[in-house]
Amino acid sequence: MTQSVVVQVGQCGNQVGCRFWDLALREHAAVNKKGIYDESLSSFFRNVDTRSGGDGPDIYKGKICSLKARALLIDMEEGVVNEILQGPLRDVFDSKQLITDVSGSGNNWAVGHKLYGYQYRENIVEKLRKTAEHCDCLQCFFIIHSMGGGTGSGLGTFVLNLLEDEFPEVYRFVTSVYPSGEDDVITSPYNSVLAMKELNEHADCVLPIENESLFDIVNKIHQMIDSGKLGSTVKQNSLVTSSAGSTKTVQEKPFDAMNNIVANLLLNLTSSARFEGSLNMDLNEISMNLVPFPRLHYLVSSLTPLYTLTDVNVPSRRLDQMFSDAFSRDHQLIQADPKHSLYLACALLVRGNVQVSDLRRNIERLKPSLHFVSWNQEGWKTGLCSVPPVGHSHSLLALANNTCVKPTFIELKDRFMKLYKKKAHLHHYLHIDGMEQSCFSEAISSLSDLIEEYNELDATKGGPRTDPSRLKIAV
Repeated sequence: MTQSVVVQVGQCGNQVGCRFWDLALREHAAVNKKGIYDESLSSFFRNVDTRSGGDGPDIYKGKICSLKARALLIDMEEGVVNEILQGPLRDVFDSKQLITDVSGSGNNWAVGHKLYGYQYRENIVEKLRKTAEHCDCLQCFFIIHSMGGGTGSGLGTFVLNLLEDEFPEVYRFVTSVYPSGEDDVITSPYNSVLAMKELNEHADCVLPIENESLFDIVNKIHQMIDSGKLGSTVKQNSLVTSSAGSTKTVQEKPFDAMNNIVANLLLNLTSSARFEGSLNMDLNEISMNLVPFPRLHYLVSSLTPLYTLTDVNVPSRRLDQMFSDAFSRDHQLIQADPKHSLYLACALLVRGNVQVSDLRRNIERLKPSLHFVSWNQEGWKTGLCSVPPVGHSHSLLALANNTCVKPTFIELKDRFMKLYKKKAHLHHYLHIDGMEQSCFSEAISSLSDLIEEYNELDATKGGPRTDPSRLKIAV
């Protein structure tokens, strides 16, 4: 069994990471009733013998002694990390997995990337190596960060570069939370575009997520429940925004519901690496099958269902609705409509009591309404994991390499240019050692090139579908 390491950077990265570890423990506890350390747990957790005090040796078989997350927590402010260490998850992390400072990055990419990056480089590399040494077969690094702040965008992408240098053979999946247009960080367009250049060049896969979409999904769920439109009661613990049943007992924070959605995305993405299934999909298969060109590695994600009704009978109609919802605008984790854009490839990761025949039937049903590039009409990758999320009988994560990400990038570029044309706030960046104005021009040029690559693909949409000529066999 392979292992993965989660690197959570900045306030947003650590808050989302905290929800991920919390819900992952809940998921494993629901399956692993006997408290045995198995391969499934080993994918994200070490089992450490702490009886002799301190960080003891790893125990590979038998009863769970002390679970430690395969994680590195980085933040240039102490607040969120200290909160985690004082909360119910404190025993899952130890001091050797933390890198914190006190002053923060001041919403400045250059401070995070150029200043703290070089200051903490050796410390980060050492802790990454230590974490990697505890893995038998390290397959993937997951970076969780935000694009709008200073630490998440700057130091987050610095860590991404380090991972490519130090572990070139290990896949780098990045979950990036993009700011909304009404973001309270004025410099977030600068930070996001500077970070985008690094994501373009150093990530294997990026899962972009927009705060606005998360907010809309949370509101939609609450409206549906409050209005009673569902016609039946919602099953307890089944909300994709819920923390119920987890180790968290303190009052939920405003962003917890939104962060739980991202945590559920990561749980579903890694489900095949953690649990058995009739059609397992490895993480390296996602990159291999969904990224036809190195820079076009942005995957639009959608989660369904957002809740489960209490009636346990799941008619196939509701199963089919789950597949339809995955392609609807309302369920996307960015503000996008993939159905009216061009697909390069699509992956469906299904969990629970779903048959391969259900999967194939729904692909055939949906295929006519979706536009795939002419050279990859059969660009589907599917995975079936037998263990459903807690509170659900089944669930679906759809990952689409689709040109519908383009409007998000165009809007980001426009917001960047509004500031950059006036050279507003530039001096805050340029006084940092190693930061020059060419960094800005190169970053916006990289983003413009990316948008142009999507434009070229979009230009082929609606063209004639030419089936390759078949080999004629004489009878």
